[in-house]
Amino acid sequence: MLLIKNGQLMDPASGMCGLCDVLVDGDRIAKIGMCGSLDDMATESMLLREDEAGNGLRDTQSEDTLVSIDAAGCIVAPGLVDGHVHFRDPGFTYKEDIESGAKAAAKGGFTSVVMMGNTDPHMDNTDTIKDVLERGAKTGINVYTCGNVTKNMAGKELVDMDELIGAGAVLFTDDGKPIVDEELMERACKEAARVGKVISLHEEDPSFITDNGINAGDVAEKLGLVGSPREAEISMVKRDIDIARKTGASITVQHISAAESVDLIRNAQKEGLSIHAEATPHHFTLTEDAVLKYGALAKMNPPLRLESDRQAIIGGLKDGTIEMIATDHAPHAREEKAKDLKAAPSGITGLETSLALGIRELVDKGYLSLMELLKAMTINPSRIYGIDAGSIREGGLADLVIFAPGEEWSFVQSASKSSNTPFLGERLPGKIIYTICRGKVVYKA
Repeated sequence: MLLIKNGQLMDPASGMCGLCDVLVDGDRIAKIGMCGSLDDMATESMLLREDEAGNGLRDTQSEDTLVSIDAAGCIVAPGLVDGHVHFRDPGFTYKEDIESGAKAAAKGGFTSVVMMGNTDPHMDNTDTIKDVLERGAKTGINVYTCGNVTKNMAGKELVDMDELIGAGAVLFTDDGKPIVDEELMERACKEAARVGKVISLHEEDPSFITDNGINAGDVAEKLGLVGSPREAEISMVKRDIDIARKTGASITVQHISAAESVDLIRNAQKEGLSIHAEATPHHFTLTEDAVLKYGALAKMNPPLRLESDRQAIIGGLKDGTIEMIATDHAPHAREEKAKDLKAAPSGITGLETSLALGIRELVDKGYLSLMELLKAMTINPSRIYGIDAGSIREGGLADLVIFAPGEEWSFVQSASKSSNTPFLGERLPGKIIYTICRGKVVYKA
């Protein structure tokens, strides 16, 4: 049993906020009560277990003990949920694997993650999906996976969605590649609507792009590159909103980067369409100027754009147009990111810094309350993707993060296999003290 005492409980699912004790029994939350009110209940429960073990002696084979955590001065929140991570497993485990990715997630306060399917083999078949889920179940956190939309992510032939759902897929995406064929996208949306799953979309039309990962603009011009224009994203967001309107599908626009895309989604939501959006910490923190400072460590798809785009993304988070914060955790080996800017792969890691950047850039600057930030990182992705996570309630899973929002920490070493992030070496707020998944401590500062 685990007794968490004196913490400031914040549960965006219920709106509960206040000083509380939380008693965890096994993998579930047994009781939430006023500070100091659960000590006797915890003791009595342990005595009862000892009695049941026989003659008042605790079963030596049992792992039952009462562990107490003093969370005074800390926030006790639902374990964070990320609906968009790349663990590179199978096929590219020199960058990351399921175990190392889960360790990075736990260090960042995440207890639930959804893996993307640009692996080798892809998440387009039941054997691969079952394999990664079986291995994910051994990591200590809740590891979910997508199913691909098209076979081999080739954009030619749809997968059997029923089959992949049966294997455990929680959403569908070809993330890393846009679905260019409009007729195929429409059929995919009809299928997704039929099976009741979300399609999560990488919205970049390659026909617009000369050099990916860098915004087409002043910075690209300084570097002698053409870059990726905003129209690459905007055109596909507009097209897919129209398809969702026609088919009744529920879609997510991934890692939104352009102000016009935010407006398109806002208007679609006002129509009552089931259109969702996610923002990454790097897109609400940095602009294209970061490429001049960090080089390939600031290269990602879609690219960092202008300050006006960054502010539009923050505005979308503030008014609820953008419901989710997702890291798009994208590890690459050091030698890959050390290549020249045009040749280096796109993407940065993000699981260990996501909460900290949210606090620094959104909460401390007055754009969001801490409760609103947590909502975008817990219950919103859980509800959109149908995952049992993101809330604190009696009888619910004991997935929790305990953190000190005002305490700074130094990001000097990553738990990931890769460290391709411009934030390495920074002092950041929001120190994670404990991450607890299904009642077990999976990370301790």
